Amino acid sequence: MAAEDEKSTSSNSGVISTAQDDERDQEKSDDISLPAHVPGSGSLDRLVDTARDYARAAASDNTLKAYAKDWAHFARWCRMKGAEPLPPSPEMIGLYLADLASGSGPSPPLSASTIDRRLSGLGWNYAQRGFTLDRKNRHIATVFAGIKRRHARPPVQKEAILAEDILAMVATLAFDLRGLRDRAILLIGYAGGLRRSEIVSLDVHKDDTPDTGGWIEIFDKGALLMLNAKTGWREVEIGRGSKDQTCPVHALEQWLHFAKIDFGPVFVGTSRDGKRASETRLNDKHVARLIKRTVLNAGIRSDLPEKDRLALFSGHSLRAGLASSAEVDERYVQKQLGHASAEMTRRYQRRRDRFRVNLTKAAGL
Repeated sequence: MAAEDEKSTSSNSGVISTAQDDERDQEKSDDISLPAHVPGSGSLDRLVDTARDYARAAASDNTLKAYAKDWAHFARWCRMKGAEPLPPSPEMIGLYLADLASGSGPSPPLSASTIDRRLSGLGWNYAQRGFTLDRKNRHIATVFAGIKRRHARPPVQKEAILAEDILAMVATLAFDLRGLRDRAILLIGYAGGLRRSEIVSLDVHKDDTPDTGGWIEIFDKGALLMLNAKTGWREVEIGRGSKDQTCPVHALEQWLHFAKIDFGPVFVGTSRDGKRASETRLNDKHVARLIKRTVLNAGIRSDLPEKDRLALFSGHSLRAGLASSAEVDERYVQKQLGHASAEMTRRYQRRRDRFRVNLTKAAGL
């Protein structure tokens, strides 16, 4: 019994030690500091803090969290194999990729796209620690090329939410405060072709909050959204709809009026009874959950089992819906979605353009 207790204590201390090592590694990644030969001072110390804030703003919170998890997982894997994550070893990283793809142990195998994202996360983490990860090194490049060749699958695209779908979805919402908010989220997200992170990062005015991702301006003819997105700042115009019941701008005005919001985040939580708005910004996961819930309640794709219906739709379904439904010049859709290339926009235009050009008939068959 004593031996078992000793073994358990040793195991627990090992887990704690690994967690502490991971925390120290993460602290190092944020370690922007003065050179050793420069004496500290009040003004320089304040500049160090400012530089750290700017460094953290180089990527979104979600991206930074994902990169931190990537590094923690890799560092833990290295130590379990009796190795250290620093300095970068192409040989060990190649073995790590093989382990991720083969799914050895209790973990299931990861897809090639997920492994590619993990590799990007490792590259970012090494850069923060003053190292360079050479992805072209043969120990990494050849292993990953083999993983893609053997395991890569066509990209799984989420189902686009079309105009009739969004109308059915908002019709399932109540007219209490929570329903007004969720109606505005769905309609603004659809009409603006917004990412879920862009929706919840909106403020009422410019510079209302430190974590703002943009702000809104409401005019007689519509709303103008200023967004700080993946491709930089962009303007998104949302015109007024043909009737108030489905107008995204009217829905936004109703929410802001009844929630008494005139400063700070546009979309916030509500009290349990749905009668009062809080001051806390919504998490972007709320948008994903809202879409899945209203898709089910509206009976969209009811020919499929519930599990499959939930898997078909996500936050990106709103962006895909605008691209698929709007019968306008491709350039306008590209600008609205903030895509750097027309090719990316075409990937979103799914149902609309499918079989629009019939090359079989054009070839005389």
